[in-house]
Amino acid sequence: MPKSTHNPSFTDWHKTVPESTRRDFLAKVGKTALLTSLGMFGAGCEAVDRGLLDRGLIPVVLEDPQAAGLPKPDMFVHSEIPFNGEFAPHLLNDNVTPTERHFVRNNSGIPERAINKDLRGWKLVIEGEVHKELALSMDDLLRFPQVTMEVVLECAGNGRSLFVPEVSGTPWQRGAVACSEWTGVRLRDVLQAAGVKSSAVYTGNYGEDLPNDGSEPFSRGIPIKKAMDEHTLIALKMNGEVLPAAHGFPARLIVPGCIGSAMQKWLNRIWVRDKVHDSEKMSGYSYRVPAYPIAPGDTPPVEDMRIATAWQVKSLITQPQSSVEFSTDTAIKVRGHAWAGENQIDKVAVSTDFGLQWQETQLIQPSNRYAWSHWETELTLVNRGYYEIWARAYDDTGTAQPFTQPWNPKGYLGNVIHKIPVSVVA
Repeated sequence: MPKSTHNPSFTDWHKTVPESTRRDFLAKVGKTALLTSLGMFGAGCEAVDRGLLDRGLIPVVLEDPQAAGLPKPDMFVHSEIPFNGEFAPHLLNDNVTPTERHFVRNNSGIPERAINKDLRGWKLVIEGEVHKELALSMDDLLRFPQVTMEVVLECAGNGRSLFVPEVSGTPWQRGAVACSEWTGVRLRDVLQAAGVKSSAVYTGNYGEDLPNDGSEPFSRGIPIKKAMDEHTLIALKMNGEVLPAAHGFPARLIVPGCIGSAMQKWLNRIWVRDKVHDSEKMSGYSYRVPAYPIAPGDTPPVEDMRIATAWQVKSLITQPQSSVEFSTDTAIKVRGHAWAGENQIDKVAVSTDFGLQWQETQLIQPSNRYAWSHWETELTLVNRGYYEIWARAYDDTGTAQPFTQPWNPKGYLGNVIHKIPVSVVA
């Protein structure tokens, strides 16, 4: 876990009120006392007052991820504020990822409503290019038909640490991916209730996670065709339980096949638009990849960047664990998952001689087209020494995982083959 860079007085002050909610504490001590307790900010107390407290926000140093049950056990934490954490591949062996093993990716703090499981005043607003604007309560949403499905959810930057040369951003390894079970209502049903106009092109999706620095709220959108797809959900449950705070209570989008940032958490507004959504996180280099292959380290002009949408073919070795030692008479069970965005997995092969020869694995079909496939095989290594187990997935278009990672400026959509080291010692 990275070391804290907070002023110690801030941290000590925060620890004095572990059981109080932020709203309760502000009510108790008052704004002036709070500013005095916090000491000096570089921007000055007036900026803290007007920029944060008058807008119902608090300094990020007062946020406590533990209030949302974070970090989860065995989680590798990249940052606490905002909270971002993943799991080692061998901890992701389940066919359906348990909630306690699902990675967490946040751009801002977790809303207080989510932490307190408080539905008072919450509405999901549908507006824009619709014939009838809606403001739906949870009871309203529950009147729509309910759908349950397993869906792969993966951060667009998963595998960023494998890019050479290095790129900026959270250095995800391979564990910012999961396949849990989601229950909710079809986004299509809700949009049809609002009456989507023929002018609709994109949705702009918003949540309640407000940035503490006063910047534009995180918002991304999806093409109206994807929004109207029968598999796209407004999820209300995760693995049979009400959405946890860290995963979007009370509602989030599940957009199968697409990158995780399209799956807005803490959802409270869907703006149906007559053009591609143009929020800060939909423009420039944010969540965009080059329209053509580029040399590592190059940055193409912004007009040559394209919105990242669907994931590419990818696999994960979940058994054995990296760096395990075996004996020569041991049958090594090798297992993992594979997925391919909008495409289907055709096969997964493994190699123990650095890609010279490949052995096809047994492929277990997914529960639906957007869940991950499972694969397994057995290997016997007859000589002592160092080995690497490589896994390579192929999709139904004939596309296979690359041996080296194609480069892009933000480290998105990493899908280089997975390799784990093992040793035979006797």
